[in-house]
Amino acid sequence: MDVMPQQPPQSPGPSRRAPLDASDFSGASALSALLDPASEDELPPLSLRTTLRRAALGAVAGAVLVTGAVVAVPDDGEKAAPPVPGPVSRALTATAAGSPASLSDLTALIGDRQRWVGTHPSDARSWAVLGTAYVEWARRSADAAYYGRAEQALKRSLDVRRGESGNTAAWMGLAALADARHDYGTAKKWGETVRTRQPKQWAVYPALIEAYAGLGDYKSVKTAVERFTALRAGVPALVQTARMYLDRGWREDAQANAQDAADRADTPVQKAECLALLGELAWARGEPEEAVAQYGAALRTDRTHHPSLAGRARALVALGRTDEARRDYRAVLARLPRPEYMLELGELYESMGLDDNARGQYATLREALDRDDAQGVDNALLRGRFEADHGDPDAAVGLLDAEWARGHRSAAVADALGWALYRSDEPSAALPYAARAVDTGGQNASYAYHLGVVQKALRDYGPARRNLEKALRSNPRFSPLDGPAAQEALDALASPPHAVRPAPEPEPPAPPSPQAPQASASPGAPTAAPEPQPEQQKPVPRESEPQQPEAAEPQPRQPEPQRPVPTPQAPGGR
Repeated sequence: MDVMPQQPPQSPGPSRRAPLDASDFSGASALSALLDPASEDELPPLSLRTTLRRAALGAVAGAVLVTGAVVAVPDDGEKAAPPVPGPVSRALTATAAGSPASLSDLTALIGDRQRWVGTHPSDARSWAVLGTAYVEWARRSADAAYYGRAEQALKRSLDVRRGESGNTAAWMGLAALADARHDYGTAKKWGETVRTRQPKQWAVYPALIEAYAGLGDYKSVKTAVERFTALRAGVPALVQTARMYLDRGWREDAQANAQDAADRADTPVQKAECLALLGELAWARGEPEEAVAQYGAALRTDRTHHPSLAGRARALVALGRTDEARRDYRAVLARLPRPEYMLELGELYESMGLDDNARGQYATLREALDRDDAQGVDNALLRGRFEADHGDPDAAVGLLDAEWARGHRSAAVADALGWALYRSDEPSAALPYAARAVDTGGQNASYAYHLGVVQKALRDYGPARRNLEKALRSNPRFSPLDGPAAQEALDALASPPHAVRPAPEPEPPAPPSPQAPQASASPGAPTAAPEPQPEQQKPVPRESEPQQPEAAEPQPRQPEPQRPVPTPQAPGGR
């Protein structure tokens, strides 16, 4: 029987469960006036459509979304009794340790707080707990409608008690909500506000790490991970460290930290998260067999860890086991309909020549993106990637240009913008973005492939070969469409094109020196004017001769005058 968050049935009398116990959270810097919070009557009823079959473990930051609201909520002066033993208590224990709660326990926590705020609408901390729990549920169910409910609950919490008065838990919930909607600038603002007031509050760091990564501020990511580890050493910190190393291309360090985390994990949900990370690392190394094994272990540990189904499907495609891959993709989309999985399945269909299936999948993807847009989710990165390869490349450039201008300058955005520019026949403009993605994105096979193709279009054949080889060496089956395309592009560069040149003509004899008359002239005879040489015997100007061997690589094409080459490092966009 499926379990889902739902409005509790009417009870004979009001619930008497006490508010959640929490530690005091003192002080905060002033912020600009918050938006008017929604009234209680405006809170929409919770949908019954979303079930646990569609829920899944979200990003690492989602593992501690509720933690701040549970641990860092101020005491309002009332003596709060601990929650009764059971799923709510287990959920609080897990989140207080910075770990994800099980789906059934998260469901119980949501229902418990819904009942409580229904009879105690002035309990700011319970509104904060409910709002952050909604955020985590939205991540783990791919139902963006819960983001709106989370925002209203968090604003209600701030209406009851302002953040400056100690309700920084609601601010932390808003940081997590902004991350989930891919609004990284706003997430950074809320997170840094909390950190300024409470520098030792470890629960804010996962939200900050995600925000910094989304903005492409990798130096701040490193600092935040180190600070998080110093404040709260353990499995969550090891996972964050492993992901940081993976993003930097330090695979051995990432593997060591991920394995340590898996060895120390003490709950099925936490263990599955670590095993899935080991699967991701194996996939990045181009070891699909190992990836399948790790994802399978994660699913055996926690059958509701649906991202492992998508990861296993990806690895099965690389092994040529497409029937099994399609089975896993369909299964995960029935439970966790994330747009990125829809794109992967559509590209699998396209690689198999199932064009009708691919078109249907792409249409479903567009509908999902439109639904997310209506709930305030910024999916410009994914939409831009999709449009560049399967839709309108010019539209992709516009979307990704806007992302870059608003400060979202991660390696992923740089790569997507560079590729969209290339697909729009602007390889010169694409080059600096594609190069930046490779420089900052670790050993990502897709980034190296895109840069190699851009360089090939600019006739920069040597670097193009090196990057295409790098992509295929890193992960030869990184994409069912782009993997074979990378090999074809490299094969085309196996013998660099040469200009066809005729055999050089023999150089004509040097003209006589003014001081040394020709030997054939008679003494005292007038000097005869030299006989004009045939046109084809004229000396070849030195500047036309090659300064390098004939196989020298052509220089890159100059950028089009109407669109100057951008400088990604400069602030303010292209």
